[in-house]
Amino acid sequence: MKALMSAWLTAMLLLMSSVAHANLTIEITRGSDRATPIAVVPFAGGDELPEDVAQVIHDNLERSGYFDPLPRRQMFDQPSTSDDVRFDDWRTLDVRYLVVGNASQDGDGYRLQFELMDVSGERRMLGEVVTAGNGELRSAAHYISDQIFEAITDIRGAFSTRIAYVTANGVGDDMQFALYVADADGRNSEQILSSREPILSPAWSPDGGKLAYVSFETERPAIYIQDIGSGQRVRATSFEGINGAPAWSPDGRRLAMSLSKDGQPEIYVMDIAARDFQRITNNSAIDTEPSFSPDGRSLLFTSDRSGGPQIYRHDMASGEQERMTYTGNYNARGRFAPDGESIFLIHRSDRGYQVARQDLETDRLIVLSDSGAAESPSVAPNGTMVIFATQHGNSGVLGAVTADGRASFRLPSAQGDVREPAWSPFMN
Repeated sequence: MKALMSAWLTAMLLLMSSVAHANLTIEITRGSDRATPIAVVPFAGGDELPEDVAQVIHDNLERSGYFDPLPRRQMFDQPSTSDDVRFDDWRTLDVRYLVVGNASQDGDGYRLQFELMDVSGERRMLGEVVTAGNGELRSAAHYISDQIFEAITDIRGAFSTRIAYVTANGVGDDMQFALYVADADGRNSEQILSSREPILSPAWSPDGGKLAYVSFETERPAIYIQDIGSGQRVRATSFEGINGAPAWSPDGRRLAMSLSKDGQPEIYVMDIAARDFQRITNNSAIDTEPSFSPDGRSLLFTSDRSGGPQIYRHDMASGEQERMTYTGNYNARGRFAPDGESIFLIHRSDRGYQVARQDLETDRLIVLSDSGAAESPSVAPNGTMVIFATQHGNSGVLGAVTADGRASFRLPSAQGDVREPAWSPFMN
């Protein structure tokens, strides 16, 4: 087990180098030829604000893969209300939907008014006035993006959600690790933990208020649960050997994990309040990376019991376990889609390690990402995107791909590596 732990840490450290700061810049790496044309007109009065709200909305919609926003340089008209819109002009530009609005300072905060129009139907679909406090303009823009996305797609938007990730600074004995929380676009990052020892596997609680993660700060792995708002935390486990891969149950009362306290790494489920443990697996294989189904009735995990890493499902009521993946000789880190109808995973092909989706009814596996060094996939709470860690040149970056693989983007750090991403639930 010491050899296994050493190999695990060595692989992680080789993938991480220095990071100067954690505000990320979005780079679209593959667009969709089926994306819906939309135009987000600069908000009247927006140039007086510290954030370009319309540009944030534009970027959000483009990043979703569902929309192809018209570049501003191609707009020959910039209306700010629905009454000013000349629909024939926008049809000429092949725009299907149009977003207009105006922005102004309102006391210590801001007032944003936006409208969404269906160009072909020449109708107003949506309109709202949004107020934002000082420093909340980006949050307001994410909210507006969510409303627009849902009005057109009938899918709840996830732009107002957050991500967590781990960074490392330095090399060798001078490595400094940190755990960050940021907006879904990588901005407004906040460091919630810093350590000279590795930090791994952040996992959001279902209410979005806590993170469970693995820290080596006591020179051996332990699982902690930290309240994001207050910074208070408790140590959940610190057994001899591996304490790894925490995963919350949908009701937030239990935590699945991989422990080697009784020998080989096995899957356990801990009742958080009672500190009781239920052993889920019991064999000579390495079992790790658990993940609950959306209804909490089953649990995915990775096991090498068949000779190589494959994904298995455990039924919480019957205790029965079944192998889920058969395509190729390496499938790991399975995560359910929010609707429970498919799983996302890391699949090894002749192109390396890639994000893939497997339909649970047909068992068909589809590779989604172009990257050959993908790891740690995490699914957006609306099921439309998957974020993952990957390599770009010599740097570790965050990649994301749509659930159908039609579009992808990167969130690279400015001067270093980012790892272990986790997408939050909806922030109610």
